[in-house]
Amino acid sequence: MGIGADQTDYPKRELMEEIKVSAAKLKETLKQLIREGNVRRVILRNSEGRTLLDMPLAAGLVGALLLPFWVAVGAVVALATDFTILVERDPDLPAKK
Repeated sequence: MGIGADQTDYPKRELMEEIKVSAAKLKETLKQLIREGNVRRVILRNSEGRTLLDMPLAAGLVGALLLPFWVAVGAVVALATDFTILVERDPDLPAKK
């Protein structure tokens, strides 16, 4: 295929990572992931695998823009004791250290 080739021939690379955490470490783990800067989406599931939160994140979100995210996380913490965080990363953005 030459010029004008269909873009679907080259699927976008995405990285998914699964992290298991307790309710006590949930907020700190999420803060660390967001600080890395290459997280595109966070899915939070309880120990039975039920999705409690599915939130897209844009690179560079800080402060007050994350308030709805943290309110939702606070509400979810009351629902379970063990969580699985599914993290979708953007492979084109390097992680901050």
